[in-house]
Amino acid sequence: MKREDLPECDVAATVQIIGSKWKLLILRNLQYRPWRFNELRKSLDGVSQKVLTDSLRQLETDGIISRTVYPEVPPRVEYALTDLGESIKPILSAMEVWGKNYKDNL
Repeated sequence: MKREDLPECDVAATVQIIGSKWKLLILRNLQYRPWRFNELRKSLDGVSQKVLTDSLRQLETDGIISRTVYPEVPPRVEYALTDLGESIKPILSAMEVWGKNYKDNL
């Protein structure tokens, strides 16, 4: 994504890049290890193949994740956080803590 395509507000820019439900859940999984496409699809209950593919492509285009194709038969493709993607871990951790606190106080 280009800088000029982002909102002026930094919070709005963050939401635009990582704010969809599926992108956040993809990032939640990738913060621990690389994942293969079918692993992600099985772990994200309700995500369609198209939405997962589109979300992964957007995250890759935005430099948040990398896609590695291994020269094997059958081909093996793994998705992992880039260095920029690694910088999202504290945000995900804060969201996890907030979610737990919210549920504990209901």
